[in-house]
Amino acid sequence: METNRLVKFVLKNSTAVLFVLIFIMFGLIAPRFFTAKNFQNIMSNASYIGIIAVGMTFVLLTGGIDLSVGSTMYLSAVVCGKLINEAGLPVFPAVMVSLLVGLMVGAVNAFAITRLRLVPFITTLITQTIARGFGLFITRSVAVNYPDSVTLMSTSKVLGFIPLQIFIFLMVVLLASIVLNRTRYGRQLYAVGNDLESAKKAGIKSDRLIASTYMISGLLAALGGFVTITQIGRVNAGFGSGDEFDAIAAAVLGGASLFGGIGTVFPGTVLGTVMIEMIQAGLVFANIDIYIQPIIMAAIIFSAVFIDSVRTTQIKKLERRNILKV
Repeated sequence: METNRLVKFVLKNSTAVLFVLIFIMFGLIAPRFFTAKNFQNIMSNASYIGIIAVGMTFVLLTGGIDLSVGSTMYLSAVVCGKLINEAGLPVFPAVMVSLLVGLMVGAVNAFAITRLRLVPFITTLITQTIARGFGLFITRSVAVNYPDSVTLMSTSKVLGFIPLQIFIFLMVVLLASIVLNRTRYGRQLYAVGNDLESAKKAGIKSDRLIASTYMISGLLAALGGFVTITQIGRVNAGFGSGDEFDAIAAAVLGGASLFGGIGTVFPGTVLGTVMIEMIQAGLVFANIDIYIQPIIMAAIIFSAVFIDSVRTTQIKKLERRNILKV
């Protein structure tokens, strides 16, 4: 009985266990890894993926998936840059329009999935192509450069010591955690992810809930895109490409299930996000060949999906055994 409890505890807290093991491993390989400055850089670099991963967590809780977030980042960042550079719009209104673009892409996904009954994987794969296509059409594949007024934001400190991008990430995490843990909406979201048919019978308007998660995902993808821009100051044709996989990996490593109904923003997605960036930084500190690093990251994403499958299966088995014993 005690063994079952221990195994169940480890499975449910696999994210924290992996986080500690990876942190210690890279610390032993590269002593410079254990520095406050390095950890601040990891948090700063992880901010934009973390913001996107929070939106992805909402989608995953319903058993869906959003492959369009990378292209949403690109399209919204292109629109924002064009409005600032060519239309002369101030930064804040331009950012608001870019967030609206992200919301619109999410709304398209939501309509296709909840009204047309299309599969989320195929739907978001299509919008991924369409959104990037629109962005490339607007730019003609020419990079969009942002003014110094935007890039200087990355050096701004909130309360005198918190970098702006980390502060935005923390605010998104705080708001999302409150919504999921303290509101009726959050409880219903978990209910829909756990058992869709039972949720419908209980009177929960599942289509509205599912639609809202894709709009949240699109909105946060656009916000994540702007946070990235404040750090690099430029949007090229490959901007955001592949970031959807990092966001999925971060959410799943953080304990969110691809089958829906399981997952937390804090500490789950936060730990998963920091873990992804920590691994990338650790590979650099360990002097791993730059051409090998993408292979390692792909293996980590595969491992995240595999761990999720094993974790879900084993927890169900243990719970079934406990019920039978009772």
